Amino acid sequence: MNTLLIRNGRIIDPANDVDRIGDLYIADGRIVAVDQAPDGFTAQHDIDASDLWVIPGIVDLSARLREPGLEYKADIASETVAATAAGITTLCVPPDTDPVIDEPAVVDLIHRKVARVGHARVVALGALTAGLLGEHLSEMGALERAGCVGVSNGRHPISNALVLRRSLEYAASQNITVFIEPNDGALSNEGCAHDGAIATRLGLPPIPYAAETAAIAHTLELMRETGVRIHFCRLSCSRSVEMIEQARAAGLLVTADVAAHQLHLTEMDINSFNSNCHVLPPLRTQRDMDALRRGLNADSISAICSDHQPHEIDAKLAPFPSTEPGISALETLLPLTLRLVQAGELELNRAIAKLTCEPARILGVNLGTLGKGAVADVCIVDPQAEWTLDTQQMKSRGKNTPFNGWDFTGRARYTVVKGKLVFSATQSSSSEQK
Repeated sequence: MNTLLIRNGRIIDPANDVDRIGDLYIADGRIVAVDQAPDGFTAQHDIDASDLWVIPGIVDLSARLREPGLEYKADIASETVAATAAGITTLCVPPDTDPVIDEPAVVDLIHRKVARVGHARVVALGALTAGLLGEHLSEMGALERAGCVGVSNGRHPISNALVLRRSLEYAASQNITVFIEPNDGALSNEGCAHDGAIATRLGLPPIPYAAETAAIAHTLELMRETGVRIHFCRLSCSRSVEMIEQARAAGLLVTADVAAHQLHLTEMDINSFNSNCHVLPPLRTQRDMDALRRGLNADSISAICSDHQPHEIDAKLAPFPSTEPGISALETLLPLTLRLVQAGELELNRAIAKLTCEPARILGVNLGTLGKGAVADVCIVDPQAEWTLDTQQMKSRGKNTPFNGWDFTGRARYTVVKGKLVFSATQSSSSEQK
């Protein structure tokens, strides 16, 4: 029996409304007791968490691991190492791999690869339509049976409203959550920057608010008719937050998330054609960023994700519109969230919930909690650790981040997955020095 004791830590478990100093007793991959040792318990491994926070392992709602299909950018092995070094124990992979996750065989391929070389837990979203082409429904039931936790068409809009409605009806009949990245393709029109003064001055193709809000409005109307459960991914503007808040108040089964970088960057950050700030949806205005932060506090936005998209160096070297969008973001998810806490923008327990139990609830997985009997996925955080992000020290193969050189306070010290210690900052530092 593999046993582990985590003692004297500040246990923060929003799912159970716990915030106190205590001990966790772990055996065979599960938490067998909190505070009081079970009869006959003997710890094979012991972690003194004095002055540290003990939180559930972080659940990331969107992380592209680039495998299968784009292994020259990154792969499951490299990115799950980066995830556990950042306190992330569960990663949700969108369906836009190559091949697309539209058949059970692709799901099985990912699961087998994770079992062989993965360090974190990986779950997948299946394709909403075959090949993400928006023409024919995928075999959603078969994908769910193969282990998919939901379905999505990624950033590929379904232009045929009838196909979208039929897809939502099918998903509702199977009780499958549909993950929507709201984007009207005709309105976004292959743009790369927010439709505002900065894009105009720089001569960059714009993406208006309506590309996002029109897609949300369209989907909400179809949702009312079909009764499907919808999760909106990566909101970027204030009107979107208002629409989600109104839909939730009306009793619709809708949730939403935001990428961590949208809470700290605005259109001003692309002023120097910084291609590391080329993201989709685009960085919006200060007003939008403030609204996204308010949405977190009002719980109209349920979760914060990394939207991790690692790239090779060349992908960011072309002129801004021709560069590939996305940020290598696993290693900044926790520190960027803690920055909001330190700035007084977000209460600590709510911030931890947005990274743990809330995304777990959206995915429908029994994770994100430290209660007795729960799966022992744990992140132990040093809240006083001061450090500066250096891309050369990042574990991810992708070094494409606009946060290089940023100073942070707080980072993962230890990460436990299924009761096994998979990351220790002390051991990592020693190996790097060697």
